[in-house]
Amino acid sequence: MASEAAKVVVPESVLRKRKREEVWAAASKEKAVAEKKKSIESRKLIFSRAKQYAEEYEAQEKELVQLKREARMKGGFYVSPEEKLLFVVRIRGINAMHPKTRKILQLLRLRQIFNGVFLKVNKATINMLRRVEPYVAYGYPNLKSVRELIYKRGYGKLNKQRIPLTNNKVIEEGLGKHDIICIEDLVHEIMTVGPHFKEANNFLWPFKLKAPLGGLKKKRNHYVEGGDAAAAAASPASPLPVSSSLRSSSRLELIAGSHCRPALLSLFLVSI
Repeated sequence: MASEAAKVVVPESVLRKRKREEVWAAASKEKAVAEKKKSIESRKLIFSRAKQYAEEYEAQEKELVQLKREARMKGGFYVSPEEKLLFVVRIRGINAMHPKTRKILQLLRLRQIFNGVFLKVNKATINMLRRVEPYVAYGYPNLKSVRELIYKRGYGKLNKQRIPLTNNKVIEEGLGKHDIICIEDLVHEIMTVGPHFKEANNFLWPFKLKAPLGGLKKKRNHYVEGGDAAAAAASPASPLPVSSSLRSSSRLELIAGSHCRPALLSLFLVSI
């Protein structure tokens, strides 16, 4: 009788619950191990890609220096290849704006003052910029500018929401199907205007920049008149119009690379 009394009968519901919890714990442990393994492999891949991109950028710089040196030794000049990437910043509001101009700014995703976007240089982009020149400043960004913009001001678009690029998982979730899994992949795709530039650029939320230090100088006026509005003049040697805002200025601090003209956009990048 005492042994029967000491024997405790466990309800069947409790046994089922214990079994269920054991299954869940085993599944959770297995998932954690798999995620850790995947994270280690992904980290190795990211480091290898970053190293590859760094070597690629360094090789391009060395090649550029070598070509310039050879041209100078032969008594000539080296003409840099046409730029493929533009960065455009809106500098004026909506007052007294033509509806077509407003529509173009919406298509460019420049809905607010000091919004900035990357654009691919092509005929359509050039025609749109010509129509909205009094309202924007634009120029050719270099690698440093592109990297700092994405690292410091970059936000991604996931499920129509503005998500900060705080880790590579955000980028992998949005662009993983295009083999863009980390922020260096994103920088490389934007900088080189790669095959998935459209998807990568659309993933990036328009940059929200601060006003330039010291403010703008007469944004209603053309740059050559002492103002800040960008105005393009067609160049017969290139289909790309060369903006007057790309010329030298003592106010520019973060200028484009050695093979690019400095741009007004550097005024905005100073305050990143």
